[in-house]
Amino acid sequence: MDILLRETVNATVNSRYPGMAPEGRKLIEEILVRKELEKGELLFKEGQVCHHIAFVGKGLMRQFYYKNGKDVTEHFSYEGCIIICIESTLKQEPTRLMAEALEPCTVYLLPYDKFMRLTEISWEINMFYRKILEYSLIVSQVKADSWRFETARERYNMLMHTHPEVIKRAPLSHIASYLLMTPETLSRVRAGIL
Repeated sequence: MDILLRETVNATVNSRYPGMAPEGRKLIEEILVRKELEKGELLFKEGQVCHHIAFVGKGLMRQFYYKNGKDVTEHFSYEGCIIICIESTLKQEPTRLMAEALEPCTVYLLPYDKFMRLTEISWEINMFYRKILEYSLIVSQVKADSWRFETARERYNMLMHTHPEVIKRAPLSHIASYLLMTPETLSRVRAGIL
């Protein structure tokens, strides 16, 4: 019995749809594929088509892309979080995103085709899928609004409040990139100068 698998499914499901019964959780457990990643290893690369949704069981990961030759962090994921490249997964087209392990990681891959078959036979799995998509849309909107309306300090404080694990574990260069600021600006924000 993979104890981390059960803990990961429970943490991930509880973060999106805590009311799911044990039977629904078991259906998900049965199709997950465990994958170990070394620090610096990519879970998926630019140009790949994403066929999985990933649940992070252990470790810290980031999704990023390149823009004008610079690496831009889009999202961080850690224990109990979901990694999904929505556009690539839904349209089955190559992604521009990459997912990198910032620490040694254990992830569980949820094959999208099998997951979709489960959504057809289980109302609870269908609801869980809907909650994953809703959450992703909300996160995207909140992030876009943050970039548009908040100061550098406000963005940093929000990240500290909502995801303290990222502040503790991610390299400052990736945090700065995620917050759309230079490492120098991040240093000034952290020092209380901005």
